Amino acid sequence: MLQRHALLLFVFFNALLPSTLNSQEAPSSAASQEFHQLLEQEWEYHLQQNPVFASEIGDRRYNNRWPDLSLEAFRRRAQHRQEVLDRLGRIPLQSLTEEDRLNHQLFRSEYELDHESYLLDLHLFPLDQRGGIQTQDELADSLRFETENDYRDWIQRLRDLRPYGNQVIELMREGIRRGLVHPRVIMERVPDQIAAQLVDDPQRSPFLKPLERLPVEIPAAEREELRAEALRAISESVTPFFKEFQRFFEEEYLATAPEVVGLWRLKRGEEMYSFLIRLHTSTELSPREVHEIGLKEVQRIRAQMEQIIQDLRFEGSFDKFLELLRSDRRFYYENPQDLLDAYRAICKRIDPALVRLFGKLPRIPYGVEPIPEKIAPDTTTAYYRPPAADGSRAGTYFVNLYLPESRPKYEMEVLSVHEAVPGHHLQIALAMELDNLPAFRRFSLPTAFVEGWALYSESLGTELGLYQDPYAKFGQLTYEMWRAARLVIDTGLHALHWSRQQAIDFMKAHTAKTDQDIVNEVDRYIGMPGQALAYKIGELKIRELRDRARKQLGDRFDLRAFHDAVLSSGALPLDVLDSQITRWIQYQRKKF
Repeated sequence: MLQRHALLLFVFFNALLPSTLNSQEAPSSAASQEFHQLLEQEWEYHLQQNPVFASEIGDRRYNNRWPDLSLEAFRRRAQHRQEVLDRLGRIPLQSLTEEDRLNHQLFRSEYELDHESYLLDLHLFPLDQRGGIQTQDELADSLRFETENDYRDWIQRLRDLRPYGNQVIELMREGIRRGLVHPRVIMERVPDQIAAQLVDDPQRSPFLKPLERLPVEIPAAEREELRAEALRAISESVTPFFKEFQRFFEEEYLATAPEVVGLWRLKRGEEMYSFLIRLHTSTELSPREVHEIGLKEVQRIRAQMEQIIQDLRFEGSFDKFLELLRSDRRFYYENPQDLLDAYRAICKRIDPALVRLFGKLPRIPYGVEPIPEKIAPDTTTAYYRPPAADGSRAGTYFVNLYLPESRPKYEMEVLSVHEAVPGHHLQIALAMELDNLPAFRRFSLPTAFVEGWALYSESLGTELGLYQDPYAKFGQLTYEMWRAARLVIDTGLHALHWSRQQAIDFMKAHTAKTDQDIVNEVDRYIGMPGQALAYKIGELKIRELRDRARKQLGDRFDLRAFHDAVLSSGALPLDVLDSQITRWIQYQRKKF
């Protein structure tokens, strides 16, 4: 999965790059000029409002700032979005090119979704067990530290962490007042994360990491001064805030956290969940429809898994086979470094095989790194962080080395395909390099496309020379089963009144994932409703389009060309992708 922004529960990228990074042809009509001017203006506005995002994509102008998370700021941004939507409504679509009409549609849709999210008060969930203000030090891993000013910007952020964090508390208190509080079972994971920030010695603070090795180009006296200022900022702002935050969290927030899980328990929970399904799947599917799709997929994949067990001549039930996979030590590494080395070796095997399936590959590289130790116990097996837009940082495939004895070898190939190539890195890096598209499309991440593509990519492993071992093939199927089970579990939790234990039991009965992973996964669905639905829904759509293209083109079907067509317009909502591939098929038929 994609790494989520630390202080946003539901991420939907609306960031736009400046015209200097956007090589689209100049607009010809007055309407086109007005539209493109609006995009440029919104670029600047979004960077100003989202300085952390600006830093992450390589724009250093706002590196000394945190976003304004006050309730008043959220109100102002909502009013601004409405004004932008009104301006969009006054632009005559008939005067735009076909491509700009699509840009207009996608841009408007993103703003409407953001506005609806605000009206549903989803901003009042500013953190969960997977990240938030308590893990904000991780931002430093995404930044460049090269000049004295880079360090001074970071120190300013340290000085301002206390007022910034107090805004997070304000949001959470408003959530308490409105009955919008995460369930206790996932919030009980957060105190240990806060405790990691409570250091008696500021030199042990995770926020000091960027200053551990200052470049020799900075004079020695200034290096000492920078380090002293950082230590002072940690002592006077960072640590005092986290002491206050710990008291607030344990005495106020946890005290109101409900024992019951699921959005259905909230006054507007049904409305929230319907919105989140639309947001993450870009469909109008109801919770019940998603649930039924999941049950059918579970049944289909189960039959394939049973066949592998039969081929292995295993004498025992399905449950006994899963027990073997979870307990047999031959399927696990004993130490974290061996696990990391094995992940890196798999990626080196995949990279040269990509040309078999793709005509165009990204220029931006990626690396494989461990998930930070302090969040590893509470997060999933792996995630991906996109590269910086300016090329200063490669993409990163983060792998979980916590408890290596719980990380099965038979999952490693399929996981690497999903998170790195041809999954997240290939798709996102290619999109970032599409200079013919406006930047908001290059950096937009509709979940159903992004995660659907990554899940679809898992099925390409055989064509890349993977899954030669039957256990690795079973691992691929258990990952697909995992995503099918999500459809059942997520809707069960948030619409059908399932308990957490019901969700855990369903996952355990149908996948070979370890107990550690299963619990973390279920808790992820509790904290991020709807997001996990996107994988299977998006993958099914891409498979449907591939089958349609193969059927209509027959012997003329070229899988490399199909993949390039799917990725050629950046990440798209599923209905728009359907239209794009339909036109591609028609064009291919005319060519021959």
